[in-house]
Amino acid sequence: MRIGMLGGTFDPVHLGHLRSAIEVREALGLDKLHMIPAPQPPLRDTPQVSAVQRFELLKAGIGDTPGLLADDRELHRDGPSYSVDTLSELRQQYGDKVPLVMVIGFDAFLRLARWHNAERLFDFAHLVVISRPGYQSPWPEALKELVGNREVSSVQSLMHNTHGGLLMLTLPSLMAISATYIRERLQAGKSVRYLLPESVEQAIFKYGLYQIDE
Repeated sequence: MRIGMLGGTFDPVHLGHLRSAIEVREALGLDKLHMIPAPQPPLRDTPQVSAVQRFELLKAGIGDTPGLLADDRELHRDGPSYSVDTLSELRQQYGDKVPLVMVIGFDAFLRLARWHNAERLFDFAHLVVISRPGYQSPWPEALKELVGNREVSSVQSLMHNTHGGLLMLTLPSLMAISATYIRERLQAGKSVRYLLPESVEQAIFKYGLYQIDE
């Protein structure tokens, strides 16, 4: 068994999130990919709608997609959401013999050294970074020191162990969809069709989320 974790604000979840989740699961051979909304991300602005509402949108977006799991465990904690705590819980849930992977985007990776107990992330899981072709940015020195010689060049090499590795992964679909762009369109009363799953779009309009009151 191979297990993955993909956290984020999902504010709101869109087709870029979901397509990336499917492609990550396929590329890594994951049995389950836990998609986990963060109620209060420590290094980001407070999301526009409640964590419970974002979780409900995520569940609607995932639907019956095989291998993707909407996971609300961070919603039950007080204070900021720390990935190291979530990885610790997942490790306890699945045991020490199962490869566990945390998936993050490249922008988040560049800030990794600022994360809470960042050095402990590798004690619980591998790190897979979704890279963007043609986008190069130098790694901060603190990040280089944190990563050390953990980087491997293939999924096969990564999965030789249950944790502790780093893999840069390029996905086949380049869906440049931004949650910020979606929120701006909703506030302006413009169409978001084909940016979101239809179920998510319907829920947003049903409950009046992200729209400016008249």
